Amino acid sequence: QVQLVESGGGLVQAGGSLRLSCAASGRTFSSYYMGWFRRTPGKDREFVATISSGGSTHYADSVKGRFTISRDNAKNTVYLQMSSLKPEDTAAYYCAAGVTRPLRSFSRSQREYDYWGQGTQVTVSS
Repeated sequence: QVQLVESGGGLVQAGGSLRLSCAASGRTFSSYYMGWFRRTPGKDREFVATISSGGSTHYADSVKGRFTISRDNAKNTVYLQMSSLKPEDTAAYYCAAGVTRPLRSFSRSQREYDYWGQGTQVTVSS
């Protein structure tokens, strides 16, 4: 019952910044934990960042210190602010939502998400 739509992708030079947005439908957005994953052709989808319904954040080591995940529950939107971009950040980025459970308030695993967006392409040139 949750639909997710990503936006904000594009082409940027190394060292630049982009801000991705994920707009969610539904009346209980604030109760979901959210995540960002990315996928490069020929590679498995990998975890990027996650944020709990309470606002706690967790990042992949590869993006820690450069990317920031945030959410605005009033706007039903989650963001991924990407700075100091590198060519290896080039990928299709996907937004995902997971149902908060007693033993799960966030997740680094794609198997623990219930809803997915269509993806938005980020290309970083050297």
